[in-house]
Amino acid sequence: MRTEPTGDTKIKSSFWKDLLVQKFSHPFALLVLLVTCLAVSFLTYKLQFIGFGAVLVLTIGLPIVFAITVYPEFGICALIVAAFFISYVSEFLPDEVPIGTLMDVTTYLLILGFFIKQRTERNWTYFKNPVSYMILAWLSFNLLEFVNPSAESRLAWVYTVRTVGFIMLMYFVFVYQIRTIKFIKTLLKLWLFLDILAGISAFQQENFGFLPFEHKYLYADPLRVSLLFINGHMRKFGIFSDPVTFSYNMVIGSLLCIVLIMGNPPLKKKIILGCTAMFFLYVMLYSGTRAAYVLIPGALSMLAVINFNRRVLTFTLIAGAMLGVLIVMPTSNPLIKRFQTAFNPSDDPSYNVRAENQKKIKPFILSHPIGGGLGSVGVWGRRFSPNSMLAKFPPDSGYVRVSVEMGWLGLLLFCTLFFIVLKTGINYYFSVKNPTLKNYCLAMLLILFAFNIGNFPQQALVQYPSNILFYLAISILVVCKRIDDQEQEQLKQLNKTEAVIIN
Repeated sequence: MRTEPTGDTKIKSSFWKDLLVQKFSHPFALLVLLVTCLAVSFLTYKLQFIGFGAVLVLTIGLPIVFAITVYPEFGICALIVAAFFISYVSEFLPDEVPIGTLMDVTTYLLILGFFIKQRTERNWTYFKNPVSYMILAWLSFNLLEFVNPSAESRLAWVYTVRTVGFIMLMYFVFVYQIRTIKFIKTLLKLWLFLDILAGISAFQQENFGFLPFEHKYLYADPLRVSLLFINGHMRKFGIFSDPVTFSYNMVIGSLLCIVLIMGNPPLKKKIILGCTAMFFLYVMLYSGTRAAYVLIPGALSMLAVINFNRRVLTFTLIAGAMLGVLIVMPTSNPLIKRFQTAFNPSDDPSYNVRAENQKKIKPFILSHPIGGGLGSVGVWGRRFSPNSMLAKFPPDSGYVRVSVEMGWLGLLLFCTLFFIVLKTGINYYFSVKNPTLKNYCLAMLLILFAFNIGNFPQQALVQYPSNILFYLAISILVVCKRIDDQEQEQLKQLNKTEAVIIN
């Protein structure tokens, strides 16, 4: 028996047809729009900026909050996009706008969505691997720093763990919510697209000058100008907060392109990826960050070791020869000259200053096994304990920062985390059978290795989006292995079924 629509259903159907198909020509729809416009105008007039913000929150913010919590794939993409643009957006917003809260809220919502999903789909087996255990240990050590007796300020810990501890939790969200090869491809495409936008921004800054709001932001702080203007050239940073973050993201973007080319895509995609990689490496020179220049040869050396074959060996030898020529050739180009100094650090005054600073802080590190407290150096140290010795210390290196804030025990645990991640990732790479997943594993390994090298001369993992991408790369390694295991198990079951049918 066919179910007939009721009269009420017909009325509703007619209303939505008039509303959507006939483009809001229904009288009731026009009335709703008129009342809404009047309400928005009244709120904006009475409350001004606050009223306008409230309207945006109700009409745009609430649907986005719902989507991030309920649809984790959308939430993860939104987090990555926000991580790329948070610094850029803050350049033209008033200082009193808490733009950093956007990232906090996004991470909280993703964590909330994770626990909501656990109520109906309780599965902790995704996290039974050495990497998850080490990240839990590292997170626990960060939390225990709250009771560090040497800490000058507990508030510094609160502000630091907000951007450190919750970012670590994103690893568990990524591992749990990334479940298909298709979504991994989507994330990698989004990653490269955002890197391209960042590269275009730096190209514009170098060749066409800074945009008005960029110029205003840059020259609002004389210290910022003094740090970026070197040898008559202003270092470029694209959409990121500083040249180091920009250059490192250009390097890992180029590495991602290089490895994806090795996955045997169509010729058209190979050409696009190759041109994109060269574009990344070219605009990277605008940053003037010498530390970034050594990451490419370092990562390619690891590529040659892990994926040893004639094609990779040939590519590595050609790249090495070109790099050697670039290092020793005479030039008057200031960008290339700065590139060449990266491979002769003893002649670099800034490197010698850093080495001297590290030598001075070494006794403190050895005498404080758990360091001086999370947030004791850098921005939060200067804000909450400005008169302390550590607040005046420039950490520069990411490893030095860990050893100062968390002691030599923290440094040992942090290095162990890197070792376990790389060791486990290499094992996964050789055990994965699916060629696409194998290619993704290799790309993430090179990216993590580059972060490992880059964290020595600079702080590679403290700024957005590098901190997000770091844990995303780790999670993709784990997810690739899990998906491949599931595919192999399905293949075994299929073979068993076929064998039973044949017999």
